[in-house]
Amino acid sequence: MLYIQIGDATLTAVLEDNPSAQALAELLEDGPVTLEAENYGGFEKTAVLPEALPRNDARVTAGPGDVMLYQGDTVVLFYGSNTWSYTKLARITETEGLEAALSGGETALTLSLQP
Repeated sequence: MLYIQIGDATLTAVLEDNPSAQALAELLEDGPVTLEAENYGGFEKTAVLPEALPRNDARVTAGPGDVMLYQGDTVVLFYGSNTWSYTKLARITETEGLEAALSGGETALTLSLQP
């Protein structure tokens, strides 16, 4: 499981079974990683990782709850939808209230393997 702390909200996501998600899990094995985050386009929150991950981009339509990798080094959390070239990292399990949790002015998010 992947845990995403943003503001007062903790989101739970199921990691994909691919080399990119595996690399993310390995990055988080040493402990939580806090990233600077920003809203983009009115449908996603983005954060640059401390290192690039392997990517297997495909043109897909991401929707609310998708956690994607963009250009190998940016995590994108969707509360809306967009069609672009991404690698899927995870899927947030509970999407009710997702837009409220992600669309606010928070400028940091923490990724971890432990709640």
